Amino acid sequence: MSHIRSRFNAPAAKPVVEYTSSLPFDKRLYRHDIAGSIAHTKMLAKQAIIPQQDANTIIKYLTSIAGEIEQGKFEFKAELEDIHMAIESRLFELTGEIAGKLHTARSRNDQVALDMRLFTKEAISETVVRLRFLQQSLVELAEENKDVVMPGYTHLQTAQPVLFAHHLLAYFEMFQRDAERFGEALKRTDVMPLGSGALAGVAYDIDRDFVARELGFSQISRNSMDAVSDRDFVIEYLAAASICMMHLSRLAEEVIIWSSAEFGFIELDDAYATGSSIMPQKKNPDVAELARGRVGRTYGNLIALLTTMKALPLSYNRDLQEDKEALFDSVDTLLPSLEVFSGMISSLKIKKENMERAASRDYILATDLADYLVSRGETFRNAHGITARLVSYAAETGKALNRLSLSEYKRFSPLFNKDALAISKSSSVAARNIAGGTAPQQVEKAIDRAKEMIGKSNKGGF
Repeated sequence: MSHIRSRFNAPAAKPVVEYTSSLPFDKRLYRHDIAGSIAHTKMLAKQAIIPQQDANTIIKYLTSIAGEIEQGKFEFKAELEDIHMAIESRLFELTGEIAGKLHTARSRNDQVALDMRLFTKEAISETVVRLRFLQQSLVELAEENKDVVMPGYTHLQTAQPVLFAHHLLAYFEMFQRDAERFGEALKRTDVMPLGSGALAGVAYDIDRDFVARELGFSQISRNSMDAVSDRDFVIEYLAAASICMMHLSRLAEEVIIWSSAEFGFIELDDAYATGSSIMPQKKNPDVAELARGRVGRTYGNLIALLTTMKALPLSYNRDLQEDKEALFDSVDTLLPSLEVFSGMISSLKIKKENMERAASRDYILATDLADYLVSRGETFRNAHGITARLVSYAAETGKALNRLSLSEYKRFSPLFNKDALAISKSSSVAARNIAGGTAPQQVEKAIDRAKEMIGKSNKGGF
């Protein structure tokens, strides 16, 4: 659009046009840009800043342009540097000089800030929806297998028996925090910046609250300089997305380990695994591996934008164009990851026997024996040492703890009695009947609570 360069005596050099153009990636903001322009036009007419008839014409053709884009009929011209200019240029073609009234009381600075907030609000809402589907998959799998005992690990070493459902619900809690983080980010994204102009506000009697209501914002920005240069809301999405992808990666790691022949706790559905080009027996957990690998992209996007922002003076600087690709890429990484994980978790085949067999190995009940001695009057530190020596003896003799005789137990403490031999993985999990513990009663309560939280979210809460 020649009038944008009216200050200059020569057109921009072709390499400059190509270097500065954001149209190849920001054209996905067309819906948000048109929605903002329509709301702005309505306000201009309402405030008698432009004639109502002109506003009707502008709105009519903006709607037509949206249709052209959606039908693939819109020509994105390389010389137009962004989606805002592309749409306005087409509006000039359709309406003539009336199109020039659209930009009254508006700058591209507050225009792009508005578009990015509209996009991010949508992205947050969709992210939370997909998080809930994943949480639902975890809860359903937990409920279907709530009696399955598996070994819990610390340092990836067998530690204590836990319910498989309890393990799954740990991820429910992680994703719940993610949903809450996105919910908090939404509050700070839900701020309408239009009316800030280039940086100082505008010299027209505009109605910002009207535009905010039209576009579904709960509040308007309080400082025009901050409004056009603020990208905290994008950074917050990228940070929340990075944490969420980290949680997905942790779950991916579990799936990869559990599906290995050495563990054999689960089997992936054929729809969520791939084969090998050379080894016909392979069933590879590629979905989980790719998610684990893509975490780096979300981290990179976050660090990239933080680095871009760290030295920007007020107010708008062209560096801010770099916010879009970072945001778009993280959204395009996180949303499909959440979707594919929901299906993968829902379709897992649980190998109960293998889990419970593993939960009976490696002296996993040693802590329970120490607790037993404490219940008989021993101090915990002494009980810990006694049990450690008992485990060493069992390992040296090649016996499992449940294969030792009572007399062998008594060599290490006279407090051991016959009931010590009855300690099992089931009694171990049952003993941890405290809030947040792995006991069946507590896990049942946790499942009910998780269902309630999902239900609350479906009604609009977090």
